[in-house]
Amino acid sequence: MDILGISINHKTAPIGLREALHLSQEEILEFTPILKEHVFSEGYVLSTCNRTDIFGIPKSGKISYKDIQKYLLDFKHVDGLSSEHFLNYFSCGAVKHVLEVASSINSLIVGDSQIHGQVKEAFLLSEDLGFSKTLMHKLFEAAVRVGKRTITETRIGEGAVTISYAGIKILEKIFSTFETKAALVIGAGETGELAAKHLRESGIGKLSISNRTLSKSELLASKVNSDVIPFENVKESLHKFDIIVTATSADGYILEYEDIKKMMKLRKGKMCSILDIALPRDVDPKVTEIDGIFYNDIDSLNIIVNENLKNREKEIPIVDNIIMEEMTSFFKWYNTLNIVPTIKDFRDFFEEIRKDEVEKIKYKVHDYEYEKVDNMTKRIIGRILHYPTWNLKRISETGTNFEEAKIYSDVIRELFNLDHKSENNSDDTFYNNGAK
Repeated sequence: MDILGISINHKTAPIGLREALHLSQEEILEFTPILKEHVFSEGYVLSTCNRTDIFGIPKSGKISYKDIQKYLLDFKHVDGLSSEHFLNYFSCGAVKHVLEVASSINSLIVGDSQIHGQVKEAFLLSEDLGFSKTLMHKLFEAAVRVGKRTITETRIGEGAVTISYAGIKILEKIFSTFETKAALVIGAGETGELAAKHLRESGIGKLSISNRTLSKSELLASKVNSDVIPFENVKESLHKFDIIVTATSADGYILEYEDIKKMMKLRKGKMCSILDIALPRDVDPKVTEIDGIFYNDIDSLNIIVNENLKNREKEIPIVDNIIMEEMTSFFKWYNTLNIVPTIKDFRDFFEEIRKDEVEKIKYKVHDYEYEKVDNMTKRIIGRILHYPTWNLKRISETGTNFEEAKIYSDVIRELFNLDHKSENNSDDTFYNNGAK
């Protein structure tokens, strides 16, 4: 199988590098046609706060991992990034990686409840762009099944396990109580909404929401019983909050160093905790230099990550079994792409010879004799082809051993000239020239 892919994620690169190569949905819409033209015949792109994955079927055998990396780096105008920050995948390893991501065991937060939906959205966008064809669609189905089975058949996702949840847990380690604190959540998307809900559930004293689109702020505010601050008024209101959580999809910083410095002056040095769970980041990380600021971004969640992994490591072998079952099913299907057409062409080849030879005696014998010969030759051909057909099917159902299946298929097609059927009509000439 020629599936090829690269991944830059929380295991290979710090947040600054992941941030540099993160692709917004608008960028994916722009980048996909480039991949279609130069790299893949079909594929998909997934870009979240912890990873950017690009996988597909190469347009030719000359396409390599470095080609995919180069197109991504050129598109994002990033220089000097080492190949060591990328993980490369091929064939079985590529399929396994896609399914592991969908299952959440490859996430920063093992059991992350958001990743299943993010994978699904990535594949659906690929289909909408005409970038997902037969093979990618089948892989999409397998990934969705893995995600669903992981949720329903294991306990790996028990509890509110998300980046937002982990971030709020970090805040709980900073503050002894939330009851007397005021919090502002900037961003009303899925991540921002989860953060707001976790804050409310944790007993926050006052909660406010702000978003570029006012209607989205108001909708979320109604869900979590909070106030709304118009986005254009956010900076002048920052000093009112002890906790600021940012989770927007902005391309650059929405809060600069000077904004936070001004805020702290108005707060007269009273401590403020900033949790930036956006990627790209919303807040200039230089704010850590300001006295009284406790700044955390996604890469600051190691304490929660380690606790989470320890609690869920017993579930990982169960998820691994689910992945292996779905991989086996996927490769059984894939193997038939070569074998089933070959079996059909193989049997058709013999049937055409049989019919041709039987037809030659049709008007030389009685009808009942012709019928007997016709039935007898059908049984002979059936018996001759039984074991070859059975063995080809068996080989095609050996799970991940697709190379063997392809070799057998190619040999049979070559031996019996199945790809040039018209040339088989010259058999009589071959025999008449003495080969008989």
